[in-house]
Amino acid sequence: DVVETQEHYKSRWRSIWIMYLTMFLSSVGFSIVIMSVWPYLQKIDPTADASFLGWIIASYSIGQMVASPLFGLWSNYRPRREPLVISTAISVAANCLYAYVHVPHSHNKYYMLTARALVGFGAGNVAVVRSYIAGATSLTERTSAMANTSACQAVGFILGPVFQTCFTLIGEEGVTWKFLCLQLNMYTAPVLFGALLGVINIILIFAIFREHRVDDMGRQCKSINSDGEGNDVLDQNTEGSIDHVAVVALNVLFFVILFVFAVFETIATPLTMDMYSWTRKEAVFYNGIILSVIGVESVIVFMVVKTLSKKTGERAILHAGLLIVLVGFFILLPWGKKLPNIQWQEIKNNSIPRTAPTEMLMPFWSVQEMQLPSNHTAEPVGCPVTQSWCLNIPMIYLAQYISSDVLIGLGYPVCNVMSYTLYSKVLGPKPQGVYMGWLTASGSGARILGPVFVSQIYTHLGPRWAFSLICGVVVASLLLLEIVYKRLIAFSVRYGRMQE
Repeated sequence: DVVETQEHYKSRWRSIWIMYLTMFLSSVGFSIVIMSVWPYLQKIDPTADASFLGWIIASYSIGQMVASPLFGLWSNYRPRREPLVISTAISVAANCLYAYVHVPHSHNKYYMLTARALVGFGAGNVAVVRSYIAGATSLTERTSAMANTSACQAVGFILGPVFQTCFTLIGEEGVTWKFLCLQLNMYTAPVLFGALLGVINIILIFAIFREHRVDDMGRQCKSINSDGEGNDVLDQNTEGSIDHVAVVALNVLFFVILFVFAVFETIATPLTMDMYSWTRKEAVFYNGIILSVIGVESVIVFMVVKTLSKKTGERAILHAGLLIVLVGFFILLPWGKKLPNIQWQEIKNNSIPRTAPTEMLMPFWSVQEMQLPSNHTAEPVGCPVTQSWCLNIPMIYLAQYISSDVLIGLGYPVCNVMSYTLYSKVLGPKPQGVYMGWLTASGSGARILGPVFVSQIYTHLGPRWAFSLICGVVVASLLLLEIVYKRLIAFSVRYGRMQE
């Protein structure tokens, strides 16, 4: 056995901390504009509808789904610094492109689609990050390290909108720099901030990151990615096959977890604009505040769950997290009798569908006519009458919405942490780049289908159908977890090299 030197230990953990930062920045790149995409899309291209919003948000995940296995394969055979730097540089360039999508005179929504797809392609580096951390930690360190990684990712998803909220103070008009053809406002400032963070990340990867690998027992091993920076010994403890049933099951569970969270983030702005008659700016600002509180909640969850997992195990906590998410979406179902307000501009323009019963529309007609502002160019608020369900589906009360936010904000980070931790342990000491790439791709696929699913179902059928179907998906995932529960054990435990 080779005893790890203090210098090696410090270098190994410095590199792991750089990976934590990279994971955090990848998630921020997704969520920092999530609350403002819809109002910004409406502003730069009035031809875009709610259905196209789903594709805009899904484009990030399409890019990540394509890139993750490629970067994972790359990291299995070459120094990981290469895919890390290239992927981050792509994200920086894509964020700069997003800041200029208002410049073209037409087809602006397609430029936004391209920019978000490229940001997602760059975020494919999370497969590289997780494969490195899995190889650079012992089995006893793995749970904590993977939990920290998932925590950084989840906190990035949650705190991204907080940054967005801070930038709302700039306003929709902001400052225009004509010599750069750049509008610095509440929509473009967040992505430029993200680009700056990406440049800092690249500098830190060059300055601090080094290749390290240890086996499940914590002994130094020679890494296939090594670029001559270490003299580790070869790992002899990799014999045995991976339990592919457990691997596939965890991919499916991770898909569900990311799917429901993508639905949760995507629907927040349209839902609150429809239900509470919030303006675009109010929806971005208030949802940002709500998610900032959830961010604090999640940090507490991460601290507790790392300790709790040592007593109950990762599988039991994953089960509990899914139950919490289920309750969160069940609460979000509309139960009352009060209907949401209807947009006055839609009614003023006589765009009410002929199929709507006259007696149902009359109260809204009379009330909204009394509240028409003298300036008809004001932003219309309320539930658009083109969504026919607005006329008969009860509104979701604010207390319901906030309670659901709190529960989903509690359950999601728990599930995220435990699924990645279990996945890493099931895979064992073999190079995990490709497997982590597929897991990331499954999560990306969920973020593709989630926004498209919820934008289509919500627009055409309303929140009752949308959230009922989500509850059904979570129940199915709980059944799957019960079936494979006993197979979700560490590679070394499965082959009797270590005790659970």
